[in-house]
Amino acid sequence: MVGFLSIYTLFELFGSFSRIVEARPPFSVTVAYFMGYVAPYFMYIAPACLMLATLYTMWNFCRHSELIAMRASGIGFFAIVRPLLFAAALMACFVAWVNECYMPRQASWAASFRSARFKAADMVTAVNIVYHNAAADRTWNVARALDADMTELVDVSIAEDYPNGVRKRTIKAPKAEFLDGQWWFHRPVFLHFNAQGVETPSPTPKHDAMELLPFPSFAESPLDFVLQNRNESHYSVADRLRFVKTHPSMTAAARRRMTYNIWSQALAPLACLVITLFAIPAGIATGRQSVFKGILGALGMFFTFYGISIGCMALAYVGWVPVVPAALAPHVVFLVVGTWMFWRQR
Repeated sequence: MVGFLSIYTLFELFGSFSRIVEARPPFSVTVAYFMGYVAPYFMYIAPACLMLATLYTMWNFCRHSELIAMRASGIGFFAIVRPLLFAAALMACFVAWVNECYMPRQASWAASFRSARFKAADMVTAVNIVYHNAAADRTWNVARALDADMTELVDVSIAEDYPNGVRKRTIKAPKAEFLDGQWWFHRPVFLHFNAQGVETPSPTPKHDAMELLPFPSFAESPLDFVLQNRNESHYSVADRLRFVKTHPSMTAAARRRMTYNIWSQALAPLACLVITLFAIPAGIATGRQSVFKGILGALGMFFTFYGISIGCMALAYVGWVPVVPAALAPHVVFLVVGTWMFWRQR
């Protein structure tokens, strides 16, 4: 794993080293940047690490006849490989945690830090935010956010429409804050319109004249604005589900793509177990027959697994194959093949 992560880091250093030296960020910040940089690729790096580690372990067992000695001593095959499967299960849990909890925020921060040429002082929060809530016929226009979580917004303008598209109300405020689960607007200014789009007096003038007003009916959360400005490749599964829920007017193609990515990312940790399953018998083959044959076979299956995944993704994106079977197919097929190979070795 250290080797793979170092390779990714070195590739990034080739393009960024001069700017890092010029900016001179603290060492801890530099380390955090590279951790955020590799985080989106970790779900591919981890299975590759497990495959090579398993091949090497089983090859050593066979090369020194340790596998034969253990079997002759009455130790079952499953007991021998149980630590490998346990390590793969732990890595699968770790991949799931990285994808859901670490990667979205850290990868987005790393991208912003790189855009600021590795100068934290030059990093800017989101500006010119536009968010449309189709379910409520409400559109937000925000000049900028004061924090990365977007709980404080500056120069907010909201347009609400009737179902027929005619303007119903506009709200403008110099500042909006998300406190205690709801939005609070500072010194809001209202404009009300009737069903024909003609401006009318406020039905609640005393209410509209207050200096600070809560809006508990606004279902938009700061996370919705964050997702609007975050690279989709940095979404977690929860982020993708939230995005689909809050964008009911997505095109069919966009919905297929997002649904496939939800399933694909949720199943990504399973690849750790699937690849370890067929790496165990491949590693035994390297010791019994040929190192070249065993490694070549394992690498072939590894790249075939991801090749089929890419093919299924393309078919799902264009709608030729249903989304859920396309996401499940590579994992199911290789789980069956790996289990069969594993059982033969037993």
